[in-house]
Amino acid sequence: MNRRVFLKGSALAMFGVGFMPAWLSRSCYAADSSSGGRKKILVAIFQRGAVDGLNMVVPFGEPGYYALRPSIAIPKPDGTPNSAVDLDGFFGLHPALAPLKPMYDAQHLAIVDAVGSPDPTRSHFDAQDYMESGTPGYKGATDGWLNRALPVQSGPASPLRAVSLGDSLARTLRGHNDAVAVRSLNDFQVHDARGAATFESMYENSLDTMLHGTGKETFNAVKIMQSIQKQAYVPANGANYPNGGFGKSLQQIAQLIKANVGVEVAFADIGGWDTHVNETGGQPSTGQLANNLAQFGQALAAFYQDLGDRMEDVTLVTMSEFGRTVKENGDRGTDHGHANVMFVLGGDVRGGKIYGDWPGLQEEQLYDGRDLALTTDFRDVLGELVARHLGNSNLKSVFPGYESPKFRGLLV
Repeated sequence: MNRRVFLKGSALAMFGVGFMPAWLSRSCYAADSSSGGRKKILVAIFQRGAVDGLNMVVPFGEPGYYALRPSIAIPKPDGTPNSAVDLDGFFGLHPALAPLKPMYDAQHLAIVDAVGSPDPTRSHFDAQDYMESGTPGYKGATDGWLNRALPVQSGPASPLRAVSLGDSLARTLRGHNDAVAVRSLNDFQVHDARGAATFESMYENSLDTMLHGTGKETFNAVKIMQSIQKQAYVPANGANYPNGGFGKSLQQIAQLIKANVGVEVAFADIGGWDTHVNETGGQPSTGQLANNLAQFGQALAAFYQDLGDRMEDVTLVTMSEFGRTVKENGDRGTDHGHANVMFVLGGDVRGGKIYGDWPGLQEEQLYDGRDLALTTDFRDVLGELVARHLGNSNLKSVFPGYESPKFRGLLV
């Protein structure tokens, strides 16, 4: 097989002796592996649908913000529950993101504004593809930046080294390095135990070296998952993940990290950000965007709280394919825009600060006369995390065509 195989139905299927699950590493890796110190872990989160970054991180110190958004702008900070949460006297968080403020104050959360893809497309499909491949404007890439970001492996690798939470493998994790998609940790199993035992015996006794090795690795992966499933997971430090798919995904990533099964990169996404109509409810700080941000913020806060000291090894980054128009439309919503906002969270993050050059919202400062202008390439953010957190300095291979990295100093 010349392509990596991944889980679709969150069950490991055994089709016969000739089936070679190539997503598995060509080595054995046990759940209690002690092959050196703990590795750094990068978690990437995609907000699919183009989140309204201007209402996510509110430029309340910019007069043009309120002039262009008379009915959907988030009120200036005044201490009430519906107003922005002041960060630095100019920017504030949407009130639904208040759970993130303690992380910002602890200098573990950094925010990058006016950031995104230099490609001008307003197509969700193309923009997501460019951001997940890490090649804006180029459609020829068949693999993703997060797969390419994995450092060269010198020793035994875990079959759970790269994990995508969901029914299928995320675009960004496709590529040469082995990766696996998991919908649910508890459903990751061979359903027919008797048949599995037969196949395991056949693989074990095979004279074919590759077949023998692959079979052993397959069942090793299943046993790793089974060892995790035997212990009921209780989030630590009073962490409370919200109901819904995104909260469940982050909880499972935290569970894998704390199980020490060799995770190095992980990916999850959350949709529902395409707010053309009724972005807000009866008040600007209520409605569709607020509901989504509440789930988003609570899940990130729970993840941070759950991992506790393990956050020293973990950096989490959020992204969305593009931003939304500065001016609200006639349906109390916003349309496809350009620059946006990214969050970077972790123990080695130099947080408590808004990064990026703020371009302003006057008409002559807008991109195409309608959008927030871009001043930071998203690859500047991801490239710094790949090079300085994961330790992969070969950015030309991770982001082909990216010639002049401009790191923002996000990491300590």
